[in-house]
Amino acid sequence: MASVRRVLPTRLVSRVVTAYKEQAAAAATRKGSVSDKVDVARSCDVFISHRGTDTKMTLAGLLYDRLVHHNVHPFLDNRTMEPGDKLYECIDAGILQCKVGVVIFSPRYCDSFFCLHELAMMVEAKKKLIPVFCDVKPSELSVLDAESHSPENLKRYSKALQEAKYTVGLTFNSKTGNWSELVSRTANIVMKCMKEGKDR
Repeated sequence: MASVRRVLPTRLVSRVVTAYKEQAAAAATRKGSVSDKVDVARSCDVFISHRGTDTKMTLAGLLYDRLVHHNVHPFLDNRTMEPGDKLYECIDAGILQCKVGVVIFSPRYCDSFFCLHELAMMVEAKKKLIPVFCDVKPSELSVLDAESHSPENLKRYSKALQEAKYTVGLTFNSKTGNWSELVSRTANIVMKCMKEGKDR
C-alpha cells in the first residue's frame, strides 16, 4: 500500500504483527480457509506488492490487467478491494492465499510500512518471489528511518530485504526501458512459476 506513510504508532505495528501470526496459524490448521471478512482475497493467485506513488499507474496496473487477461487472479489493492473491506485482513489474506508474489521495488518502496510488511509476510510464508527492480538497484534496498520501527519489525524487514536482494529478478530503467516488454516478461514468468507449482 502506498498512500500511508511508514511512521505508525508502536501499538498499531504490534497489532498488525499479532494479526498476521494469528491468521498464519489459522491458515495452517484450516488449510487455507479464509474468513468471510476477507472473501475478496479467496481466489488470489498472485499478490502484487508495490509503492503506489511510484508504479500503480504503470507496471502494477498494467501487470494486473495482463494477468487477468490470462485468467489469473491477481491481488492489487485498489483494483481488488471494495469500500468497507478491512485493509489489513484483505492484504494479509491475499498474501497467505497467493501462490506467487511479485514485488515491484522502486525508489520509495522502502519508505512504506505497508510495503515492508507485505514483503516480510511473503518471505515468512515462503511464497515464491519475483522481484522487479524498477529504477532501483538491489544494493540500494534498506530500511529507512529505522527508529520508527520496533526492533522486532526492523529485524523482519531487514531479513526480507536481504532475501529479496539475493533472489534473481528483473531490472528496469523507466527512462530507457520498454514497458510493454517488461509487462509481458513479468507475466510470462508468473505463468511459468504457477505452472511449475501445479506440476509438483
